[in-house]
Amino acid sequence: MRYMIGVDVGGTFTDLTLVDVASQRVAIHKVLSTPADPSRAIMTGVTELLAREKVDFTLVDYFGHGTTVATNALIEKKGSKTGLLVTAGFKDLLEIGRQTRPALYDLQKEKPVPLVPGHLRKEIPERIYHNGNVRTPMDVDAVKQAAAELRSAGVESIAICFLFSFINPDHEKTALAVVRDLFPDAYVTASHQVVPEFREFARLSTTVLNAYLGPVMRRYLGNLQTSVRQAGIRQDPYITQSNGGILSLQESIASPVRTAVSGPSAGVMAAMRIGRLVGLDNLITLDIGGTSADISLIHRGQPLLSMERTVEGWPIRIPMLDIVTIGAGGGSIAWLDAGGALKVGPQSAGANPGPACYGFGGELPTATDANVVLGRMNPQRILGGRMTLKTELAENAIQSRIAQPTKLSMLDAANGMIDVINANMVRAMRLVSVERGYDPREFTMVAFGGAGPVHAVALAQELGIPRVLVPHAPVTLCSLGLLVTDIRVDFVRSLPL
Repeated sequence: MRYMIGVDVGGTFTDLTLVDVASQRVAIHKVLSTPADPSRAIMTGVTELLAREKVDFTLVDYFGHGTTVATNALIEKKGSKTGLLVTAGFKDLLEIGRQTRPALYDLQKEKPVPLVPGHLRKEIPERIYHNGNVRTPMDVDAVKQAAAELRSAGVESIAICFLFSFINPDHEKTALAVVRDLFPDAYVTASHQVVPEFREFARLSTTVLNAYLGPVMRRYLGNLQTSVRQAGIRQDPYITQSNGGILSLQESIASPVRTAVSGPSAGVMAAMRIGRLVGLDNLITLDIGGTSADISLIHRGQPLLSMERTVEGWPIRIPMLDIVTIGAGGGSIAWLDAGGALKVGPQSAGANPGPACYGFGGELPTATDANVVLGRMNPQRILGGRMTLKTELAENAIQSRIAQPTKLSMLDAANGMIDVINANMVRAMRLVSVERGYDPREFTMVAFGGAGPVHAVALAQELGIPRVLVPHAPVTLCSLGLLVTDIRVDFVRSLPL
């Protein structure tokens, strides 16, 4: 193996790390993200980095990629039009949900809108007992009719989730073959492939999400594969997943839900590797980017795992790193609520227009603007000196939007913004440590991301954390994580009682 490259796409910046395997020389690069088409920033960054290092595309033998495409599609409701085949009598389970849910007694709480509307949920006469024995044989003609109706309705993907298929998947396998034969262009997925274990609502939700995200990821990764090959890189990209490992491109297309909350996982794996190198096994990782802050805990050299996580109201039942994400990043916008109280986030200025100090037309004050005004960031050192922050624009934004309405000085307003966003992050750090039974005083904080080291010391002091570790090139640590993690596949099997 000659050269390895890792590319991590964030909401504001796209980070790249190139490693010469023979000499172990590391080169980093950073470009502004292009949210409308992430592959543009990826290929721009790769081209610039390889040109700067005088490396030919054909010498790259490994390409690791961290993406938030699946996460964004879910949050922004921009997935595919999806159909669903379920056991007769269970088509409304997607709306009924389960008893265990947040705000159980809140009569005003709005439930998430089902990703598959009622008319696209088709009931199939079939039934399997809890022990795997067949009670009612599947009506194959009903499957054919349902597939034809969904095709006429214009769906792009179909999810199949039959009762107790995690014990006996025969009915799902037959339905899968029938649907693919009649509807070859559709993205079809079945629950026994995605999450073959009990807990019916979580299994159904995860399967539906896999189908909902499938066509989006198939298009995105297909386009990326084409761009990479046309550039001369012969190796297909490996994609980071939620458990901290990586998957092949084809496996990521087959199971996109495994990438749905994978954004911060590469940084955690890099922090874990660095901790091992310096003899530190208990770590709290703090990754502050342009849009969010991602916080996790590593205990005795291993990151904490969660078997389920809820995203936009829908449970995802797959093994994943236990990461708490909040809307507190460098681009988080400061604002005053109706009572005049200062808030920061969760809204973000993103890459375009970005913070006011970027000079791209943004007029709203952000955490980055506050740090620039307070002298905590060097305006000349952004993107390796290729971008200069404009302090006067940051001052104008804070003065007009925060300082004047609150009758504070500009510096007091900037300090107030930092205090508010730090308080938000302290709560999240307590959530992953104290509320899980861990004493933060026994841990080392690893701070990375564009804004992590800027806030780390104040947060460590608040929580009593005795040591802060800032890696070399913290702004691109997630892309380095793509080069130190490994292929990982989690298998689950349910046994009949």
